[in-house]
Amino acid sequence: MAKLSDLKAVFTAARAKETQRAPEALSGRSPATITATVSAKITVESVGPAANLAAEELDLQRAFADVRKLPRRNQATLPRLRPTPVPLQTLADERDVLAAAKYGDEATPHAWEIGQEFEHEQTFVRAGIGSDVLSKLRRGHWSVQSELDLHGYTTGEARDALADFLFDARSRRYRCVRVIHGKGLTSPNKEPVLKGKVRRWLTQWGDVLAFAEAPLNAGGGGAVLVLLRGS
Repeated sequence: MAKLSDLKAVFTAARAKETQRAPEALSGRSPATITATVSAKITVESVGPAANLAAEELDLQRAFADVRKLPRRNQATLPRLRPTPVPLQTLADERDVLAAAKYGDEATPHAWEIGQEFEHEQTFVRAGIGSDVLSKLRRGHWSVQSELDLHGYTTGEARDALADFLFDARSRRYRCVRVIHGKGLTSPNKEPVLKGKVRRWLTQWGDVLAFAEAPLNAGGGGAVLVLLRGS
């Protein structure tokens, strides 16, 4: 929209132009008559469109004359939620413990002879945890949120992979995971090498509350369901 300063400039230029080109047509007339004639012509021919714009701008200003900014009230102040801190140092310490060779590189010999399994090796419950946890774990009370398959891993590779897996699961606040260690059917002498070691390593991780051998449809003796500590 045209401003008043723009209108003034247009009016002045048009007036000067009209005065220069019409001396003969206005000869014999008084100065006052000349001024009135030129002004009228300028208004009609030159200033008309700009004047219309100015009028629109004025109408707009009048339309919004009574508009007022709404007061800031009835607005809820939402608190900033801080993320739950993750005990990174604790997790790192437990990861180092799991990776250390002194914690379970060798399975208990009498417990892992061919075909020999003890109930306490098939399950584990940390002290202070109710015994009903095992039955809930076996029945699928907690959904499996992630799993690790250790088929084809050497002992060292399996240990490192398990440490990384548990560290990641804990940082993601998973409650239940499955670790597939296999039954040892493809191992020399058909011995379940990783089976015993993995289960022993799990007992060394502080955030493992319990584990139970998976049901047949979830791996049976070749896997364990692991319950992790909640956040």
